[in-house]
Amino acid sequence: MEPLRERARPRWGRVARRLLRWVLIGVPAVLALALLASDDARYLARAGLEEARILLKRHAIARLVRDPATPPELRQRLLLVLAARTYAADSLKLLVGDTYTTYVDVGRDTLLLVLSASRRDRLREYTWRYPIVGTVPYKGYFAFSQARGSAADLERQGYDTYLRPAGAFSTLGYFSDPLLSTILGRDTMELVATVIHELAHNTLYVKSQTPFNESFASFVGYRGAEAFFRSRRDSADAKRAAARWRDERTLDVLWAELARVRATLFGWARAQLTGPVGQSLETYDWRWFARAPLNNAVVIAQRLYRMNLNLFEEIYVHSGANLTETIRAIQLRVFTQPGTDPYQALYSRPGLPADD
Repeated sequence: MEPLRERARPRWGRVARRLLRWVLIGVPAVLALALLASDDARYLARAGLEEARILLKRHAIARLVRDPATPPELRQRLLLVLAARTYAADSLKLLVGDTYTTYVDVGRDTLLLVLSASRRDRLREYTWRYPIVGTVPYKGYFAFSQARGSAADLERQGYDTYLRPAGAFSTLGYFSDPLLSTILGRDTMELVATVIHELAHNTLYVKSQTPFNESFASFVGYRGAEAFFRSRRDSADAKRAAARWRDERTLDVLWAELARVRATLFGWARAQLTGPVGQSLETYDWRWFARAPLNNAVVIAQRLYRMNLNLFEEIYVHSGANLTETIRAIQLRVFTQPGTDPYQALYSRPGLPADD
């Protein structure tokens, strides 16, 4: 019978040192390998870093307004933003949280570049997928060289691309989004409309339904700006906001018609080039003719913010031109029909025509 042996006591100090080495060396090493291996990981890391830099540079707007060193023009713009934010919360019942209670000077005119892409032979958007927001048909880049490089890569793969500047973005209320200096240069009507537009995203956002989300925010932004300026008896900016909303609806019809016609033309051309015309060619590769001279990515990007805008307007009129009630009605219909296309949910609202 073997003699009993006393089990050695754990050396907790050694265990702690090993764990610490793993945390300090192993984890960063794994993350570094992931960053080197994945474009998406590098992109998300850069976006997270830029967001952290923005958040660390925040200054309370209320304090800036009280500070005598704040330039008068900046103070006036900040006061307008605070007033629009209060109106959005109190009168429009938007979920504002702490959004736009702080201010950041980003030090440049353009915050980021937004990339959209599409197949050249059809109006089908190129999409990216991210946590929380789901699938979206655009990608924002803080690094402009990276944006141009990504656009060039997609063009080499046969895609149309469209790069456009953006001065604001929303984290959907997950962070206390600050007001950025890149939007303060806009005229007073556009500034207020932008503030309300972004706050609308905090209030209603349907995952992977970008055209609905952006079009809804455009509707709330411009109709909200009109109501805001009327409440202040600023008839000039109220009329400009109303006129801008009419223009947006006009452009909605134009881009929709262009999309319809182009889709028809491409369908007809593909049928011809894969059928009798293509089979009769002797020296040409029919696939060369399938490339479109116009840029589909531009059409898609423009339609994101202008899709079925007249539907929002119909609900607005049906609600007695009460924007607060309109927003509530849209939310109610979308939230009570989960999994349904949000536009279909709005069409099924009593008093509106059904979508066959």
